Amino acid sequence: MSDTPAPRRIRAQASPRDSQTMRFILDVAIQPGRATSFDGPQDTAPLSVALFAIDGVQKVNVTRETILVTCAPGEDWQILKSPVAAAIRRVLDTTDQPLGDTTGDPRSTVDDTSQLAKVNDILDRQANPSIAKHGGRVSAESVEDGVVYLRLSGGCHGCASSTMTLKNGVEKILRAAMPEIEKIVDVTDHATGINPFYEKKPGQTPSFTRLIPADCIGWEDGQIAIDPDYLSSCLSLTPAQLRAGLESGEVTITTHIEPGAGTDRTRVIVRGPQRAWAADVLPDGTAKEVPPPRPPSAAELAISNLPRRVRAYLDALPTAKLPISYGRLARGLGMYAPGSVRKVTAALETTMREDAAANRPFIAARVVSRGPAQSPGRGFFDLARALGRGPQPEESDQEFHRRQLLSNPDPD
Repeated sequence: MSDTPAPRRIRAQASPRDSQTMRFILDVAIQPGRATSFDGPQDTAPLSVALFAIDGVQKVNVTRETILVTCAPGEDWQILKSPVAAAIRRVLDTTDQPLGDTTGDPRSTVDDTSQLAKVNDILDRQANPSIAKHGGRVSAESVEDGVVYLRLSGGCHGCASSTMTLKNGVEKILRAAMPEIEKIVDVTDHATGINPFYEKKPGQTPSFTRLIPADCIGWEDGQIAIDPDYLSSCLSLTPAQLRAGLESGEVTITTHIEPGAGTDRTRVIVRGPQRAWAADVLPDGTAKEVPPPRPPSAAELAISNLPRRVRAYLDALPTAKLPISYGRLARGLGMYAPGSVRKVTAALETTMREDAAANRPFIAARVVSRGPAQSPGRGFFDLARALGRGPQPEESDQEFHRRQLLSNPDPD
């Protein structure tokens, strides 16, 4: 039986955010209780001497069982990886103090308190000045064994964009300054707070817009297409959860035209179980992320669904009961409060726009004012003309109404 020890196990792991950095991970701490960084060789630290002897090595960070090696721009890790791993193995096999005697070096001891202070200093200098423009702030709540716990506040609390702010902004800043960070965790409860963006109570929403990368949203065959990875991140979902939510109806997408200064824009609103996201998309595909509106109340939902209810009610009425008055229609829908007829009239106008777009007879022709004339209100004829579907030349309003009424198919 051989007394030769098994080769030291070293795992090389590429950084997903920095192609110049490679992690070399061991099963045990490099030098227990020590952590440090090197920008060049130090005679008292054998590991630094060995690594910087390799052409292309630019920076080294050591934390617990992980060695982060950053190479110079243009270097190829496929070439560097083997000699770096061999150098690490050689040093660790020959000394139990690869980092040397680092007593007195403030960078050498793993100290969560000092790491916390360093993280917050970086955030205050490099991240918060920009985030403050949107009424928000980010701070580190704690650092434990290389894991940074962040909390968002102000306008970022509950914001659908907070995930993207962390991933594309804060996280990049922290990892660039502190490669030894193992993980960054958002501990904010985005469903609570004084005025989170996704809030069920009315409140002033912070005003801001952010450009969305062109490859994340755009027009395809006349429809708005959103990259699912981007959207799921904004909603704090995985792509699989997003797909399942769309299939089950737990995630909803609505669009409508928003009049703009010179150019109309399409507002798209996506609501998930915990967060909402919205964007304005211009005809050329340029898109800006905007604060999502609060979810509609039950009363607002009832009003928005009224055209559908009106159409279903009129479709089900037998011919013998047509036409029907505006008041009877309102009562048939269970609407008795003052203003009900006005709401029903507005819903009928919506059905007229829908019918005009679909080139159908106006179902609103089935509803008339009270009195012997048995004719719709003046607004019916005015809107029909505005939609380009009014009376033909030399056709009276009454003849037009009768033609529309007879053109509607009888209900089953």
